[in-house]
Amino acid sequence: MTAQTREPDNFSFGAQYQVKKTNHVGQVLVYIFLALWTFINLFPIYWMFTFSLKDNKEIFGENVAGLPKHWLWSNYASAMKTGHMSIYFINSIIVAAATILITLIAALMATYALTRLVWKLSRATNAFFMMGLTIPIHASIVPIYVTLSNIHMLNTYWALIIPYAAFALAMAILICSGFMSDIPKDLDEAARIDGCGVWGIFFRIIVPLMRPALATIGIYTFLQCWNELMFANIFNSKDQLKTLPVGIQALSGQYTTNWGPIGAALVIATFPTLFVYIFLSRRIQESFIAGAIKG
Repeated sequence: MTAQTREPDNFSFGAQYQVKKTNHVGQVLVYIFLALWTFINLFPIYWMFTFSLKDNKEIFGENVAGLPKHWLWSNYASAMKTGHMSIYFINSIIVAAATILITLIAALMATYALTRLVWKLSRATNAFFMMGLTIPIHASIVPIYVTLSNIHMLNTYWALIIPYAAFALAMAILICSGFMSDIPKDLDEAARIDGCGVWGIFFRIIVPLMRPALATIGIYTFLQCWNELMFANIFNSKDQLKTLPVGIQALSGQYTTNWGPIGAALVIATFPTLFVYIFLSRRIQESFIAGAIKG
């Protein structure tokens, strides 16, 4: 009897040990895979940063992937002065800031009208705005160019700001709809009882509660217009109005004998977007999920 009672205990203990061992091995394999995946994703950033601090000898053979033997921070000064990256950086900031401001105002007002006000064509108008998500931004280069040429707006900041804001509006309305649907309409009714009109409800109730959505839209719009190349290359041909992507393209064609400043220019253009996404990626993902489910 004692032998019969002990066999199941030994078998159960062995099975549990085997399961724990299998789980431990699986966790180790998962961690190894995640470590390799992290290395694969971070290596281009490391390579670009070290590339920007080397001379041509190290870049083309002596020290391709290692740390720089001589840290040439002068490459950044050369990119900012000789390559005019400082002007291009300021132009990108102006275009991005104006685009974000216009997109925020237009998206908030449009979403308020579509979701909180009652009128006949609200659904049709919302569907019209959502059609903007199906149109590739670069498929409209020719009609936008012709329109901007006819109204004499080429080679200005507005030649980029208006198209960027127009193409960001659909996603901004989608994000705002997800957030605004969470705001109880009882607040609107209470504000009406207190004497608020449409604009009073919008500015005193809706706008303060939509701050998370505003931050998300600002981040999304920044990431979209900061790295855009085609519009910036076609609609602005003046050197003093070029943005960073166009400036880097011109730099690589003009200073092909010295690649260090080109790497510095790439770092100047790329790292701001990386910092924005690293610190605010969770909010971007949560807002996209909310907009997709409730929009």
